[in-house]
Amino acid sequence: MWNKLNKSMMFCQMMFGLSFYGVMVILTRFFLEELNYNEADTMMVVGAFSAIGPLFAIAGGFIADKFLGAYRSLTISYLGFTSGYVLLFAGASVLNVPMALCGIALASYSRGLMSPSYPSLYKRTFKTQEDFENGYPVNYSVNNIGAFLGQYLFPMLVLVLGFNGSFMLSGVMAGAALITLVISAKGLRSVAAEIDQQPVSAKNWIAFSVLSAAMIGLVFFMFSNMDVGQNIVYAIGAAAILYFVSLMVKVDYAQKLKMGTILIMTFLTTCFFVYYGQMMTSMNMVAINTMRGDLFGFIPVAPEAAMAMNPLWCMVAGPIIALFFSNLEKRNINFSTATKVGFAFILTAIAFGILTMAVSTVGADVVIRPEVFLAIHFFQAFAEVVVGSMVVAFILSVAPKHIENFSVSLFSVAIALSGIVGAVFSTSIALEKGQEITQEIVQNVYGDYFQLLTVLAVVMVGIAFGSSWVIKKMLASAKQRETAAEIAQA
Repeated sequence: MWNKLNKSMMFCQMMFGLSFYGVMVILTRFFLEELNYNEADTMMVVGAFSAIGPLFAIAGGFIADKFLGAYRSLTISYLGFTSGYVLLFAGASVLNVPMALCGIALASYSRGLMSPSYPSLYKRTFKTQEDFENGYPVNYSVNNIGAFLGQYLFPMLVLVLGFNGSFMLSGVMAGAALITLVISAKGLRSVAAEIDQQPVSAKNWIAFSVLSAAMIGLVFFMFSNMDVGQNIVYAIGAAAILYFVSLMVKVDYAQKLKMGTILIMTFLTTCFFVYYGQMMTSMNMVAINTMRGDLFGFIPVAPEAAMAMNPLWCMVAGPIIALFFSNLEKRNINFSTATKVGFAFILTAIAFGILTMAVSTVGADVVIRPEVFLAIHFFQAFAEVVVGSMVVAFILSVAPKHIENFSVSLFSVAIALSGIVGAVFSTSIALEKGQEITQEIVQNVYGDYFQLLTVLAVVMVGIAFGSSWVIKKMLASAKQRETAAEIAQA
């Protein structure tokens, strides 16, 4: 199952996790302390940094399908990461906000270019769909090794290297991934789709360049004007879904049913990642304001590094989940993807229930121990691995081949929409700059907010299980129609 090609791609994925999440974990303090942003604006920028990249997976999927192919798109995306982090380094060195935002914009666009290209190319490095489905959760864990190390180490590296040095380190790691992709070019192209094996016309290169310049400019504008930017995210997300619906009109009824299941899964994914997005916004702010002490009394953890506990558990969760469902399948126990998402919402409800209890019962010292956040991230990480790995594999299994990359990009659209929605929700608990953290604020403001999210997670459990029944019926009907068509042709 494993070979040199998918191993080299997983190295790139680890470098992405190290560099991207290393930057993300220190952005909050960078904007609060160095650029003098307030809490609400900081949460919107950081939330957008985690969300806008996946949104531009729409463009990334279109570019990979129509212009460049998955391998070229992936290689150029890592060039963009490297360049973006260098710009961020330069902006941090002279405290130039436009330059820093330009670096963030380039990194965000590059993530959008990478998101649909990576899984489709990675899939082709395996011999069978079953090998890919079993291997993808492991890849998810490898990504999270990088994410964990980045989120845990970068807050401490800032003390030594400063913000600018830390951003430059991310550029070096992204550059290492770029070199790996270039070295592996021959092998990756040999298994890639036909478009990657054909030369790119000058017309396509020009179209790609113009489109990319426009997208990067749009991302920069969105970061500079977040009030308008969030509406642009909603508009682009809605346009992508409407375009997908328009493609459904052009296919036969069996494919319409399959594509309809992708829309249902996109809705469930959007709802789930509203909770995931809290890790970078509201949960991160709560940790910065309340988390004190060493983990288990001897492991130092910076408050803003609390989110590193998520990829720590994801590293553990990936192989366990892959082994768990693989063993169930050997016993002919098969759960649909939507049912697995329902299980994920159960875990999410538990995670946010623990968080609600922690903030609602906080003492007069307004301190929450790191062990509480470790428990919260345990449940949320297992939920994330289920959704993050299973949904992409499901989309690839039912999507028409000619729009495979664009279909995968709907998963990223879901992450983008949920990231902005989650960031907007999070601003409801933002405090004024310099406002003192008190027991009353933590118990009432934070407590009411996370209690509402817990209740809504329970509601989503029922919705996910109901969706599972609907999807099962749709896929069964599609299979019947395809069988009937094959018999008619014979």
